Amino acid sequence: MAGRRGPGGLGRALTALVLTVTASLAAARAGEAAHPPACPPARGELTVEDFPAGSSVRDCHAVGRVVTHDGAGLAVPEPGTTVSVDALTADGSARGFTVAVAPDGTVSYAYDAEHAQARPYRPHRRDDAPASCSDGAYSTAGRKEYGTYEWFLGDGPLPAHLSRAEARHAFSSAVAAITTSRNDCGYDDAVTAKARYLLTTGHEAGIDREARCVHRDGLSVWDAGDIGPDAVATTCSWSRPVPGGPEELLEADVRFNVRDFAFTDRPSDACTRAYDLRSVATHEAGHVFGLGHAGEGHENLTMYASSFACSTAARTLGKGDVLGLRSLY
Repeated sequence: MAGRRGPGGLGRALTALVLTVTASLAAARAGEAAHPPACPPARGELTVEDFPAGSSVRDCHAVGRVVTHDGAGLAVPEPGTTVSVDALTADGSARGFTVAVAPDGTVSYAYDAEHAQARPYRPHRRDDAPASCSDGAYSTAGRKEYGTYEWFLGDGPLPAHLSRAEARHAFSSAVAAITTSRNDCGYDDAVTAKARYLLTTGHEAGIDREARCVHRDGLSVWDAGDIGPDAVATTCSWSRPVPGGPEELLEADVRFNVRDFAFTDRPSDACTRAYDLRSVATHEAGHVFGLGHAGEGHENLTMYASSFACSTAARTLGKGDVLGLRSLY
């Protein structure tokens, strides 16, 4: 009958169709490679839509320009470098955002998967979450300190009105909680991370008043200041690729928000709204050494995306916090 095809004719037709579609896709990809995303306006801040993944920081002269996403911002680093911001917030709406620039200048982005969009404030229910020593959840940030994390203390005002010696002691204790995997769960210290305090410096953490990572100067500084109304504390980390392993940490700055939040190093029964400095500092030190946020439902872990006023629980690590460190070190 006219118009009918036998099995062989149908197979040839399907083969021709597949070849046509394949050729079309290949041509489209070739066209994309030949015509990378257009460069954004030469002035002002950028969004990830203005400067999409695949753009060239070399062609667009974008190194040093701030790119924002969902309230988080980062200054585009030089080729071969990655920069990440991790904010501890009052309501648990994490602001994890990463910009990576390949050696050839191509930019790519990564976001905190648990908190792709900011969420409104809601009461936390820690009682509904697993106990810290029975919760094995963790995430890592794809970087680690391969040597010794050497850090400085800023010379400006410090949280909780502490003296410089008191602040150094509190921060050193928090860093040591990570490097020794301090916990009440019975886990031995199998973590090889190392840190060393150096001295007080006039350099500041490379974090601006909107909790954006804007400057890397080669010194890892812990200090305090104004970082906007949402972040209790923020860590900015710069790293570079390592073949076959997590990226190598180059610098990690930490800033505590003393404009909008109160801190204490000794919570008492009279405490109502101050954040325990060492609990927050231990969380930030976790970011320094490559831990990511634990998401909703894991409120009793140190690396949960929020802290809790007047609570010292995050001074010691939970099961997932320890397992995360062991996966890196």
